[in-house]
Amino acid sequence: MMLIKQQEFYINGLRYMIRSATIPDAQALSDLRLQLDGETENFDREQGEAFLDKTGFEQMIRIDIESPSNICLVAVVDNRIIGFSRCEGSALKRLAHKVEFGVGVIKEFWGYGIGKNLLQVSIDWADANNIKKIALQVLETNDKARRLYEKLGFTVEGILKNDKRLSDGKYYHTMIMGRWKV
Repeated sequence: MMLIKQQEFYINGLRYMIRSATIPDAQALSDLRLQLDGETENFDREQGEAFLDKTGFEQMIRIDIESPSNICLVAVVDNRIIGFSRCEGSALKRLAHKVEFGVGVIKEFWGYGIGKNLLQVSIDWADANNIKKIALQVLETNDKARRLYEKLGFTVEGILKNDKRLSDGKYYHTMIMGRWKV
């Protein structure tokens, strides 16, 4: 069972908790992901694309709880899920040492260190569970996220050129970043 102990944060006057996602969170996560996709172009999906409903999230959470190399975290303010992150590993032996990280926080709650703390809790979890590498992808224009990742030990490992086409019709690079546990 891959569950972390709930942690509480108080930053800029906002109190929030980070904890492992549980099955009852599925509907809120489905709604949250849909909202996130409509608030920023930093994700792969446009709003409504690759929609994951309550059942889809229930299955994902169940897999994450049972897998030693997956973890899904939620950030909660006043019993409302306002952000989440996920590390997904592989059952393949050659890839078992690493996980892929993704994160999203609704715009209303940007600036409270929520994304940073979701990542830090994920790093702590990975380090404690013998996961050597955390990999992630970030859009070249997302300077704030890139600076955060670098501050937490991630380095650019590669660039996928003209990887995403955004609403302005232009193509943008995706940066592949990784953090290796020393």
